[in-house]
Amino acid sequence: MNPANSPLNRREFLRQSFAFSALAAGLGTHPAFALSPDNSAKHILMVGDWGWEGDYSDQTRVAAAMVKYAQTHSLQTEALFMLGDSWYGPLPGGADDPRWKTQFEDMYPKSAFDCPAYSVMGNHDYQKMPLSKVDAELAYARKGNTRWTQPSLWYTFDLTHAGNPLIKVIALDSNMPMGHFLHGADFTLTHEQQAEQLAWFKSELEKPSKAPFLVVIGHHPIFSNGPHGDHKVLIQDWEPLLRKHRAHLYLAGHDHDLQHLEFEGHPTSFVSSGAGGADLYDLKIAEAKRGPYAHKIHGFTHLEATPDKLTLRHIDADGHVLHSFAKSRDGAITLLG
Repeated sequence: MNPANSPLNRREFLRQSFAFSALAAGLGTHPAFALSPDNSAKHILMVGDWGWEGDYSDQTRVAAAMVKYAQTHSLQTEALFMLGDSWYGPLPGGADDPRWKTQFEDMYPKSAFDCPAYSVMGNHDYQKMPLSKVDAELAYARKGNTRWTQPSLWYTFDLTHAGNPLIKVIALDSNMPMGHFLHGADFTLTHEQQAEQLAWFKSELEKPSKAPFLVVIGHHPIFSNGPHGDHKVLIQDWEPLLRKHRAHLYLAGHDHDLQHLEFEGHPTSFVSSGAGGADLYDLKIAEAKRGPYAHKIHGFTHLEATPDKLTLRHIDADGHVLHSFAKSRDGAITLLG
């Protein structure tokens, strides 16, 4: 086997093959800019690791910043992406628990976000406390009269622009059985579900699509500068498919920070937005090897989409744009700030 293709060596190979200066990587650079979103663009806000148990003041700060940001810039959001770890701690009432109102419906109000909230499962959702939070989230989506959208553990949908396909989104369950025994309340996908999802993922990627952009979302990052590190199962199973089918973005949460990673020659930008309200984590990768952006801070992410390009912005809980980049249909990257 080529050592670069080994899941355990893949990250280091990519790291070594990528010069992290924008110039060496062939990336265009521009100074930070004042935000002025395209009026015809579609707007998605995303947040991960948000449903903190107990004192959820940090979640409240981030959610308030999302509302203010959308109002300040007159954004009509097409969707929210909820990137997993929606519920830390017990959800004793299941789909009828009062936390749904206080920490979802009221926290991200319909008055600001009158759109579907597409969700994926995180590891904290895969707990029985004593009820399965996975079952509760799927049941809540079936109740109706809610923006919470999660038809199954993995699913796909299209976002459109002027009636034409714009983004094909594939939402996946990244909670893989890792070969070690889980204690107490925790559980994961079964091996059978893992194989079923992978076959479905491959089949979806092979289907013809008229959308100019392909975006994949899951809770766990494939590559991360945070304490959880890189995910060897996802590197083995998903990364080659992202490369083969030239996915534009892989969006994740899990590590409680904001990140953007690029690898030379790789068509996919890897973005983490797991800073929605849970306690923050220290970054573990040396700063010189982190890539375009990584920061331990609470915040959220804005994806702006037009038929020509995707623009992604990391924003803190005070509404400041921390980092931004644009990606064209052909995969060319421009760092904006």
